[in-house]
Amino acid sequence: MVFVIFVVLSSVMLAFSSGGFILNFKQIGFSLFSSAQRGINTVATTVVNTVNAVNELSKLREENAALTEKLKNYEYMQRNNIEVRKENERLLEQLDFSRAVPQKNFAARIIGRDPEGLYSALTIDKGRLKGIRKNMPVIAIQNGQVGIVGKVVTVGLLTSLVMPVYDSKCSLSVRIQDSRDIGIVSGMGNVDSSLLLRYIKKRARDNVKIGSIIVTSGESANYPRDIPVGTIIETRAFDYDSSLEIDIAPIIDFSRLENVLVLDLSELNPSFVESQEN
Repeated sequence: MVFVIFVVLSSVMLAFSSGGFILNFKQIGFSLFSSAQRGINTVATTVVNTVNAVNELSKLREENAALTEKLKNYEYMQRNNIEVRKENERLLEQLDFSRAVPQKNFAARIIGRDPEGLYSALTIDKGRLKGIRKNMPVIAIQNGQVGIVGKVVTVGLLTSLVMPVYDSKCSLSVRIQDSRDIGIVSGMGNVDSSLLLRYIKKRARDNVKIGSIIVTSGESANYPRDIPVGTIIETRAFDYDSSLEIDIAPIIDFSRLENVLVLDLSELNPSFVESQEN
């Protein structure tokens, strides 16, 4: 036992004296430090990458929001461009139409109407200052089709009221364009209702055809001659009445009407006169 102990002590002392243990401790310490350093570096790199990814995601979200807003603005501009183009087309159509009308006329825009239909008057943006007078006839062009709108009933300084043909108080002398039979058209009081043509004699029934155009007769001083009013959609005959009752669909779609022309029948249109001379 003593011999074994001496041998072990001698070996240990010999190892220390030769530096073998010191070398092993250095290697162990280096290995431990390198592993710890690598672990710390891995954790640090992971944290940095995560932070960078979060920042990058935040930037991407901001860029996406900005691009989405730009897209909305672009779509809004596109819609506006379409509306402006359509408005220009309507105004150009009205300008050409106003030049071709024989009577002096005033272009006006509808700026008000009764949404519940209790009062059928239309408010336009022209009044006494622009030369508008009471009882002036009002016409319009819509989708290339000219039609009667009504007449001015009240004139203010800057605006006027127009009584449309569908008003129950409105009546105008008309003719069936094909047969030239004359009658009176009156409104039913509602923008969605048909007009009613009366005083066409029953003997003219064979000449009254569905789809025939009704025009102004020009026999009163309120309206010019041969302005389309509507088309025949139905006829009725009653035993107790010597005249027909005829339903008329208005030429003008009043629910979509925006612009009108107010006519001054006392003066000629200079543009029309000039075109006729040329």
